[in-house]
Amino acid sequence: MQYTSVLDQLSRGGSATSWTFPALTDSVGVTDQPLPCQDTTTQDLWFAERTEDVEAAKALCADCPLKAECLSGALDRQEPWGVWGGEVFVDGAVVARKRGRGRPRKNDPYAASSSRSRGAA
Repeated sequence: MQYTSVLDQLSRGGSATSWTFPALTDSVGVTDQPLPCQDTTTQDLWFAERTEDVEAAKALCADCPLKAECLSGALDRQEPWGVWGGEVFVDGAVVARKRGRGRPRKNDPYAASSSRSRGAA
């Protein structure tokens, strides 16, 4: 079973428990290593609204053995949103950081650095 077909199955409403790790990992040469996205205690992080949760999901992807395959599959499928392969997708595009809902904070260090870089151009 290819990794992208597993993700396709999940996006169609399939269950993460309907496939096995060996079938997934053998196709890319990894053996019996748990995947961070399969931990049921963190499953909401991959599609979170809060910036802090999205950053936590990205951090969990950092050491994943399937990071490159996950990102490649998400790009191939044109995923509209979520964390895939350690990258954040918003409206189908990879972005550096997901902005939280509502108005930006006045003391947001990311907003301050981006406005400084715009002024320098």
